[in-house]
Amino acid sequence: MSTVAPPENPESDPRVKAVFDDIRAVRGSDYVNNVWRYLAFNPALLEDVWTSVRDLMAKPTLLDFKTKEMIYVAVSIANSCHYCVHSHTAAAKARGMTDDEHAELLQIVSTAARTNHLLNGLQPPVDDVFLAEPKA
Repeated sequence: MSTVAPPENPESDPRVKAVFDDIRAVRGSDYVNNVWRYLAFNPALLEDVWTSVRDLMAKPTLLDFKTKEMIYVAVSIANSCHYCVHSHTAAAKARGMTDDEHAELLQIVSTAARTNHLLNGLQPPVDDVFLAEPKA
C-alpha cells in the first residue's frame, strides 16, 4: 500500500505534464509507470527525480546502458526496493542482459552481501594500500 495517493488528474498540473511528456519522448512510449505517477503528488520532487534518472540512465555516459541497469538492479537488491528490482531487471533485459548474465549478477550480489556482513561483524582495519591517494 502506498504512503501517498497519486493525483487523480496529474497532467492538469503543467509541471507534471511537462515531465510526463519528457518521459514519453525519452522512452518512445505513451506509458508512464507508477513511480512517476506517484511522485506527481509533488511536482518539484517529480522534476528533480526524473531529471536525475534521465540524465544518468537514459543518456550516453561512460558506462553502457546495460551495465548501468545491472548496477541499478544490484543496488536495488541491496536496498530491498521491490519496485526497482523489477523495473530495472526488465530494463536490463531490454538492453540485452541474458539469463546467464542475470544469474552471475545475482551471484555477485549475494557474494558481496555475505562478505559485507562478515566484514561488518569482524571490523578488520582497512589495508593501507586501499587507502592510498590516487595518482594524478
